Amino acid sequence: MDHAVVLAGGSGTRFWPESRTSRSKQFLDLTGGGPMIRETLDRLRPVVPPERLWIVAGLKDARHLSPEALGIPKGNILLEPEGKNTAPAIALAAAVTAFFYIPLWGVKALFSFNGDLIVVLYLLLIPSLTFFLGGWYSRSVYSMTGAVRSLVQLFAYEVPLFLAVLAPALLANTWSLSGVTAFYAARPALWIVNLLGFGVALVTLLGKLEKVPFDIAEAETEVVAGPFTEYSGQRLAFLRLTMDVEMIVASALLAAVFMPFGLNVHPVIGLVIFLSKILFIVFLVALARSLFARLRLDQMIEFCWKYLAPLAFLQLLLDLIVKGAIYR
Repeated sequence: MDHAVVLAGGSGTRFWPESRTSRSKQFLDLTGGGPMIRETLDRLRPVVPPERLWIVAGLKDARHLSPEALGIPKGNILLEPEGKNTAPAIALAAAVTAFFYIPLWGVKALFSFNGDLIVVLYLLLIPSLTFFLGGWYSRSVYSMTGAVRSLVQLFAYEVPLFLAVLAPALLANTWSLSGVTAFYAARPALWIVNLLGFGVALVTLLGKLEKVPFDIAEAETEVVAGPFTEYSGQRLAFLRLTMDVEMIVASALLAAVFMPFGLNVHPVIGLVIFLSKILFIVFLVALARSLFARLRLDQMIEFCWKYLAPLAFLQLLLDLIVKGAIYR
């Protein structure tokens, strides 16, 4: 059963002077088709019935939220007395949720279904988009510059990362992480086939985590703290915690896909091996900080599309050839 939640909170002053605190941007008619919030609901109605449409907004906007005008039940309008740091919480929740679909010390994850690999990659994409939105909606030039850099980076590293991670799944003939892990646990010698993909995934992971040499969005000597320049306190803590959790989850994903070792052992021994694999990947990420200097944005884009993307395609082709030999 699908539900759709429209997040209509925030100060709503992005389009100042047209939008103000007393009349947030989501209630403006910018296209001639009615308020933005009603247009959003109209796009959702063909796929989600009105009783499963929800709106989360601030208490200050209650007078603009008429159930009759919006066409949803009154109980589906949730009003917050004050801001709840929704975006950082969503980013953290997405990163933590992805962890539940990754096998840890065995071949079976806590939750598993055919296609969960795609879901994990999607969930790890949400924090990057949240960082962009967080910086874009700040009024600091540094934040907006860092946000744009963050989004441009995403288009550079995301395709090679997806190809590198999906190639081993193609060889395993399943889109389930548990299925991929089980396949390579039964055929541990095949891990060497995906060694090129592991290298590509590790480099693109540096871009996703915005670590040196790809810490372009948060270049402290250029744009202070990038998208996070205007953040402090609880919001900044949530964003920083999200980045740390994302590093552990992404490392666990690479360990599950590319390091099928120590899976059919005692759970305690398996946990130790799993933590060792995580620490090894984190060590490689930290090592890059000491070995490389920050690249320019254009250099990163060229590097990802000129070298990493072709290498990822080569890994995909190699897995297809090996798959043809195995299932012939």
